Amino acid sequence: MKSIMSIAAVCLLLTLQAHAQKEIPNISVKELDGTSLNMNQITKEKGVKILSFWATWCVPCINELDAINEVYEDWQDETNVELIAIATDDARTKKRIKPLINGKGWEYKILLDENQDLQRALNITTIPHVIVIKDGEIVFRHTGYFPGAENQLYEVVKKNAE
Repeated sequence: MKSIMSIAAVCLLLTLQAHAQKEIPNISVKELDGTSLNMNQITKEKGVKILSFWATWCVPCINELDAINEVYEDWQDETNVELIAIATDDARTKKRIKPLINGKGWEYKILLDENQDLQRALNITTIPHVIVIKDGEIVFRHTGYFPGAENQLYEVVKKNAE
C-alpha cells in the first residue's frame, strides 16, 4: 500500500509541475550589446515565438539552428513566427557567441542567459531545448535534435499560427 501511495504522490507532483509551467518566467536576459531585457517584454507579445536554448559548444544545437536557418525566411513569410536563440554559454565560452553567429549568418534574435537563470527556472536540463509560445503561453517543448526535427517543429508552428 505504501508503494502505491508513493507512486500516486510522484504522479501528482509531476502533473502539478507540468501544469504549473504554462508561461515563461519574468527573468532578465541580455542582448549581445549587454542591454538587459525582461522575458515578459518578449513573450507577452501576440503571435508565435520559438525559444531555442543552445550553446556554442553544443553541436546538435548548432545543427538545429543551421537547419532552421535554411527555411526560416519561408517560415516567417508563412506564419510570421519569430525565433529567439537563447545562448546558455557561461563566462568561459560566451566570447565565442558573436564570432559564431557572424560566421553562420543567423538572422535570429540572440539573447544571453549568462547565469542560466532562465534555463533553471524552466527546468531545462538538456540542450538543445525548444519551446514554442503562442500569445505568451507555452504550447510545445522539445529536447534534443535529429535531422528533420525542424519539420516537426514547423508543423507545431503552423498549427498555432492559424
